Amino acid sequence: MTLLSVVQMNSQDDIETNFIVIESLIQQSKAAGAELIVFPENFICFAGGKQRETAQQFESIQQRLEKLAHQYQIWLVAGTLPCPFRPDGSTIQDGRVRTVSLCISPEGTKARYDKIHLFDVQVADAVGGYQESQFFEPGTDVVIAKTPFGNIGLMVCYDLRFPELALTLRHQGANILTAPSAFTYTTGQMHWQLLLQARAMDSQCTVLGAAQQGWHGQKRQTWGHTGATNSRGQVLDIIHTEGTALITVPFDLVEQEKIRESMPLMQHRKLINY
Repeated sequence: MTLLSVVQMNSQDDIETNFIVIESLIQQSKAAGAELIVFPENFICFAGGKQRETAQQFESIQQRLEKLAHQYQIWLVAGTLPCPFRPDGSTIQDGRVRTVSLCISPEGTKARYDKIHLFDVQVADAVGGYQESQFFEPGTDVVIAKTPFGNIGLMVCYDLRFPELALTLRHQGANILTAPSAFTYTTGQMHWQLLLQARAMDSQCTVLGAAQQGWHGQKRQTWGHTGATNSRGQVLDIIHTEGTALITVPFDLVEQEKIRESMPLMQHRKLINY
């Protein structure tokens, strides 16, 4: 059995202050015996309009996170970072950046996932409308990170609403799905826990939803409720308090395999043309 930690944060626009919180959470996770810690979306810097500025520091931030993973001998899913270049190294020329989730081992970065589904929606909150595609370029590749305790399928926030991505990750061998997120208060209240459980039930993977919570500036409010579900879609633990917190949950590959054998959804799945 492996222990996995999932984080809730209230990240603001000061990178150094956020890094202090990040290291403290890693220390708490290690004290709990975890081998993996998952951080939320925008965990390094949560500030509208600063994506490009933060993206210019992508490589130095990545190096700092790698040093923390090595120092504490823990795997990190480094929430999301804005990045000015694609996985092949080419620069994004139109001023946009990519939302990148890194999986980092104690030996260095093992995988990079660029968020595929962008949040272009209207929401009944103080912001009103969100248009991520104006500032971000979507990724195209499904990514699995292989670890000693199971294969991690990397997802980000709005990706949770698309079961075909979770199913593709399962088909490619995922045991765990990570979902660093910054759900709005409005949409999170309606759907966050439901989506964590639904994607776990669809894919028969453990789902780790690391969330931002609270106010970020004067208009943006996130829902929080960092949670983890098992491969049956049952909630293992969820945070109902405000502010920074952490949960640590068990994961057992042998138990997961028994769940999948008893209800072989992948073998039963049919491709239906309507």
